[in-house]
Amino acid sequence: MQIILRIIYESLSQASQQLTSNKLRTLLSLLGVTIGIFCIIGVQSAVDSLQDNVMNSLDKLGDDVVYISKMPWQEDPGQNFWKYRRRPSPNYDDYEAIKRKVHSAGLVNYNQFVGVRTAKWRSNSVERVFIGANTYDFMELFNVELEKGRYYTQSEYHRGDSKVLMGHDVADALFGNIDPIGKKIKLTGRDMEVIGVFKKSGKDIINIMNFDPAIVVSYELAKRIANVKNVHSWGASISVKAAEGHTIDQLEDDLTWVMRAERKLKPKEKDNFALNKQSILANLLDQLFGALNFMGIFIGLFAIIVGMVSVANIMFVSVKERTNIIGIKKAIGAKRSVILLEFLVESVILCLLGGAIGLGFVFVFFKAMEDSMPFPIYVDWTNIIFGVTLSVIVGVVSGFIPAFRAAHMDPVVAIRSNG
Repeated sequence: MQIILRIIYESLSQASQQLTSNKLRTLLSLLGVTIGIFCIIGVQSAVDSLQDNVMNSLDKLGDDVVYISKMPWQEDPGQNFWKYRRRPSPNYDDYEAIKRKVHSAGLVNYNQFVGVRTAKWRSNSVERVFIGANTYDFMELFNVELEKGRYYTQSEYHRGDSKVLMGHDVADALFGNIDPIGKKIKLTGRDMEVIGVFKKSGKDIINIMNFDPAIVVSYELAKRIANVKNVHSWGASISVKAAEGHTIDQLEDDLTWVMRAERKLKPKEKDNFALNKQSILANLLDQLFGALNFMGIFIGLFAIIVGMVSVANIMFVSVKERTNIIGIKKAIGAKRSVILLEFLVESVILCLLGGAIGLGFVFVFFKAMEDSMPFPIYVDWTNIIFGVTLSVIVGVVSGFIPAFRAAHMDPVVAIRSNG
């Protein structure tokens, strides 16, 4: 142990001497390692931050919820557009059939886009407010949070009372600092009481549950204020959460059976509906993030290779300058492994320095971009450890040949050498 500590100490001294005596040459040689670590860790951290942001947003969909719609999520909307357009939209009758017949279904919600309207309160108005209608299980199924107020009761839902839930942006535009709860707004020519305000959406790239520009009404109220039978081509879906003790695969099978029966499809006819779930999007995004990470590694790899050649060059120069010292050490009994380890440690220290500078640049760059990024960006410990590990590997690989050459020098030839 004492020998290893002495080797590390001497290697630190030699690395320090390289930096102090040949500052420009050493820093230029380490530039490749610095740029490589910056590219690889920078891209990897950015992709990880983006992935966390998107996946946290996807978590709102729930991993035990099936979404019934016209089109499968894994397909490009531009492909087979007319095929899916001709499909019937999920409707309220489908919703009621699922509620009655699917025993593996726990919570079921029918969502329908009602239209775009103008909301008014006193002299204030907000145009192009999205109106969405939902059935009673909506709040519990999606764990939607309210900033103020409450959800409507079952009796209010079934009566179709003129009570609405409002998005944060709509509430802010209409009421400003005034508490909107209990106030009456004008919507579709009717007085509607505001009973709740949704919590403002977070800083997510994909806002799955973004109610900021919307007003949500009960489906029973929607039947009174709009022609809900005229379902918009893409504006309706059914969300079904698996009941306790039932798997999502079992739920999918049951939903397929009920939907085919409701649509009166023959055994050989294909489904004219799509069953979607969170894992479909997660798998697609995993492929995308994997490709982005590969690009970062591919770009950084070239800089790392240049850095390895540069560090190897430094080590060859270091070996040449210390040939006499190597010969004396070997003459007085220094083993090959000691000489080899001494130069390898020196090479690793130099690469660690280059890697540390690269990581520092990543932190500085992310801090500078913090306010302009659409999502929180950070460097976690996994990426820091990966950067340090990569620097050590680069140091070992680039320093091995010079260290091997130094360890196998003939001591007599080395002592006689002029360096």
